[in-house]
Amino acid sequence: MFNRVILVGNLTRDIELRYLPNGSAISSTGIATNRRFKKQDGSQGEDVCFIDISLFGRTAEIANQYLKKGSKILIEGRLKLDTWTDQNGQKRSKHTVVADSLQMLDSKSQDKTDNTYPEEDYQHSAQQSQNYSQNTQKQNIPEINIDEDEIPF
Repeated sequence: MFNRVILVGNLTRDIELRYLPNGSAISSTGIATNRRFKKQDGSQGEDVCFIDISLFGRTAEIANQYLKKGSKILIEGRLKLDTWTDQNGQKRSKHTVVADSLQMLDSKSQDKTDNTYPEEDYQHSAQQSQNYSQNTQKQNIPEINIDEDEIPF
């Protein structure tokens, strides 16, 4: 069997990062994709699809540090069906994409309001990361150490 999904779109919410008891990072977010088409009457139509995304490990930590609502990304992964019973006792389900890889598609050269990461933000981010590291070590949360050579942009 083959289960592969490739999506390009914008994040619908900020990354929600948490750590499992074994120290592994896991994060969740959502992506919106759209399809434009011509209707029978000749007018333009648009179909928008909202999909939940799960990220694990180093990918989850990098996404949490550099992405926010509205960021343009390319996700490659597999489709997973989640099922549960709601408070009313009804069975519910939804599909989620479990990401294997992530590419940030926003450009560094755009201005700051367009979800970019200018050079001065790296210094500010490094200082925040150092403060975060000091606080997280007190809470037994693993330190996130991102080398600039690992950043894909």
